[in-house]
Amino acid sequence: MDVQDIKNRFGIIGNSPLLNRAIDIARQVAPTDISVLITGESGSGKEVFSHIIHSMSARKHGPFIAVNCGAIPEGTIDSELFGHEKGSFTGASDARKGYFEVVDGGTIFLDEVAELPLGTQARLLRVLETGEYIRVGSSKVQKTNVRVIAATNKDVFDAVIAGKFREDLYYRLNTVPLKVPALRERKEDINLLFRKFIADFTDKYRSPSVQLDQSAQQLLMDYSWPGNVRQLKNIAEQIAVLEKERNLTAQSLLNYIPKEAGSTLPMRVHNPDKDDFSERDILYKVLFDMKKDMTDLKKLVADIIQNGGNAADFSSNQQVINQLYRDIELPSANHPADPHKLVIHQPNDKSYEITHEAEEVEESLSLVDKESDLIKKALKKHKGKRKLAAGELGISERTLYRKIKELEL
Repeated sequence: MDVQDIKNRFGIIGNSPLLNRAIDIARQVAPTDISVLITGESGSGKEVFSHIIHSMSARKHGPFIAVNCGAIPEGTIDSELFGHEKGSFTGASDARKGYFEVVDGGTIFLDEVAELPLGTQARLLRVLETGEYIRVGSSKVQKTNVRVIAATNKDVFDAVIAGKFREDLYYRLNTVPLKVPALRERKEDINLLFRKFIADFTDKYRSPSVQLDQSAQQLLMDYSWPGNVRQLKNIAEQIAVLEKERNLTAQSLLNYIPKEAGSTLPMRVHNPDKDDFSERDILYKVLFDMKKDMTDLKKLVADIIQNGGNAADFSSNQQVINQLYRDIELPSANHPADPHKLVIHQPNDKSYEITHEAEEVEESLSLVDKESDLIKKALKKHKGKRKLAAGELGISERTLYRKIKELEL
């Protein structure tokens, strides 16, 4: 079966070289029994490739199950994957088979595999290397014959460096890497996909067909599609149901596409889970912001001096500063900071002290308060949109949701 036959069978649309390359890798690796790690952004279609690999393998008549590792609570993930014995934990009223036991002889697709806890990663590594596992609450070793296909929208190697993903498991899963291209990397396929989706939905809802003019087609291609094929499909469905004008222009299309689409510049795509912030990380962020503020202040004073300002602007009875400054003395370990004094050094080794009276305001140093304040600011900035706020804070949306509940925001 060649690449085009696979596209026809699985309803894949597009002729992008990157897409064709990914399908070809899936076709070649399918008959083997080695592990595959599928990477790609959310909504790019990673699960479709897992079905391609399974259906073209020797296990095609065996069971196939897709497991979203990020959707299973950390406390129950081991039970879900490997099963448990009766009474092994509170609520375990009966023994239960895990996915690796149920899918014996078939294929298991572990989506969002980077979300697995480190303990579960160690168990998974043992299954991959020896085919052995132990139910929760049992001491009996059991065998299974399962092919593992994993997928993630994260950079797993970054997670390895951060200590959040086992290096040995990464190399064991990544026997054959398969990258699914983002929609913005296959611009030539965008209009093909849109026409297919809009035709399907107008037929489904029995609405008139929709046509795009040249400006609307260009707008689709210029948008960065952070939600990839899933987002494009959702927008096509909205247009099929809601749009009264069936000949769409770029202006009418903007009613369904976020405002960022009006720019031809690529949209910044942030990895929402690059590093979860701990309380210590948030404190570091606050301190770095304070350092940046001091640097900005330093530049501001320098600009005033270079533009002919004088010391009298800051303090009375100071002579005019008419030479360029050498440096502004900032606090260090050897020279503790005087909160009422700023020293400006001149090239002729003279220096001027600028003093000011400042009212000392006692500030809360609670990490919880700082964390709560940052989360509130991020939510306010993005008008309550948790996904965007999580990206701003550098944490996952799930972690942000947990923090909101913990802090009762």
